[in-house]
Formats: sequence, C-alpha cells, structure tokens
Amino acid sequence: MSELSRHIEHFLAELARENVSVHTLRCYGTDLQQFLEYLTPPGGEPPAPDTLDTLTLREWLGDLYHQRLSPVSMRRKLAAVRSFFRYLVAHSVVQANVARLIQTPKAPKTLPRVMSAEQANRLLDDVAAGRLERPLPARDVALFELLYGCGLRISELTGLSLADVDLSERWLLVRGKGKKERQVPFGSKAAAALDRYLVERHAADPRETALFVNFRGKRLGDRGARGIVKLYATVLAGDPEIHPHSFRHAFATHLLSDGADLRAIQELLGHARLSTTQKYTQVSLVDIMKAYDKAHPKA
Repeated sequence: MSELSRHIEHFLAELARENVSVHTLRCYGTDLQQFLEYLTPPGGEPPAPDTLDTLTLREWLGDLYHQRLSPVSMRRKLAAVRSFFRYLVAHSVVQANVARLIQTPKAPKTLPRVMSAEQANRLLDDVAAGRLERPLPARDVALFELLYGCGLRISELTGLSLADVDLSERWLLVRGKGKKERQVPFGSKAAAALDRYLVERHAADPRETALFVNFRGKRLGDRGARGIVKLYATVLAGDPEIHPHSFRHAFATHLLSDGADLRAIQELLGHARLSTTQKYTQVSLVDIMKAYDKAHPKA
C-alpha cells in the first residue's frame, strides 16, 4: 500500500470514529479514491503527500472540468480533498494545506423546487389512506408526517431512536450535521401517526433502539427511507422528482409564507448560518411574483 493510500485510509477511519454521517463518509471515500486514482500512473505508485502542490491540484481540478462534472460535484470533491489535507497538516505529514489555495468552482444559484401546501398535504393524506399495499403502512405514515411536520434531513430522521421522542410534550431530540443536537416540536397529526406506528413496531432485537425499522426489524437506513418516499411520490403523486429533502424545503417555505420568524426557522432546520435559511425568502418572493403576474390586470 502506498503512503498516500495509507493516509487516506487512516483519515477515513478517523472520520468514522468521529461519528460523521454515513453519507459524508461514503462520499469522502469515493472522492478520495478517485483523487488517488488520478494521481497514480499506470503500473506505478502515487506521489507522496508532501510532494503534492497547488499545480498538481489545479491539474486534477482541470481534469474534473474535462469530465464535464457539475460545479456542485466539483465543489464536493474539492471539499473532501481540503478536509484530507487538514488531516495531513494536523498529523504533521505536510506543512501546509495547499488545497486551500485552490479557488472553489462557482455553482449556479438555484432556488429549490417547492411543493405547495396543497400538494404536500394531498400526498400525506394519500399515504395515510393506505392506497398502496405496504408491509409497514403505519411506519410509512409516521415517516412522512415527521419529514413534512418537522423539516428533518433524511439522515436525522433515520438516526432517531426511541429515547429521542417525547410523546407527551411532542418534542424530538434531533442530531444534525456535526452531531449538533437540537429540539424540534411536532404536531398532533405526527403524534397520532407515531402512536399508531409504535403499537405495531417490531424490532428484530429487543435491544434495537431505532425509531424507524425496516421489514427485517433493523434500523431503517437512508437509502431505504429515500426509496419509500420515491415509491409513494411516483405512484400517488405521479412525481418521481419528489425526494425527502423536498419536504424540508416545503416545511421551511410554508412556515415563512405563514409569517414564521426567519430565526425560528433557522433553529428548527438546524442551519449554522442564517444566510442558508434566507434562500427560502427568495422562494417566497418568486411565488408572490407568480401570483401577481397571474392575477393582476396590470401585470
């Protein structure tokens, strides 16, 4: 194993010990493996970490451009390499984080596509009506109610354990990015859905702490939850583009449209920066302009 390969392996192991999300660990692993493959000549060894300079990294980034990767993908891959170099600096493998000197590719500013309140509620009502024959219908209803009712990320939803749910006070203890904890309230519909689901919840092991379990009785994973959402969205709403994050966007936009404070929405979503939450004000303005253009006689 080359020196660079060994350090990448140790870096990923350290991330795993720090309990980063499974999604982040998987993406970093894939991106750094591709970075390693780029640096490895045919039949040869990749260069040592302390020989990597800004020119090498710019050439690597140029290769990503030639592959016609989207700016978002390139930004993610560069973030993985920067994080890896921070690790190398911290462990005195290299003297400086040369990846910090690489300019981040600009990504187009796009507004998230947001379901209307009517569309979101219609889909949830159809899920609750049991129009699909599913092995765990009560679980599916509770899953949708928490996605839309609490604005959770999919990793936050699948990471919930039984001890994180306060049914009497209607609070969830949510672990977001960086394992930061926050409390999120849930409403009466979500509470009723959880009550029904918990009666039917069957874990394969009595020690299983996961709130949401799959048909094998083990913790439901991110991929499984995404598949559930896509199935219902495709069959019931006829829209395979709806994904778990669509409900997070809808949650924030609908709260803002009904007068909720932006700071409160920031806390509920677990955003570290208010600027991240402010994108939903742009979504609301776009909706207002559409309504104006459609209805006003002077538009």
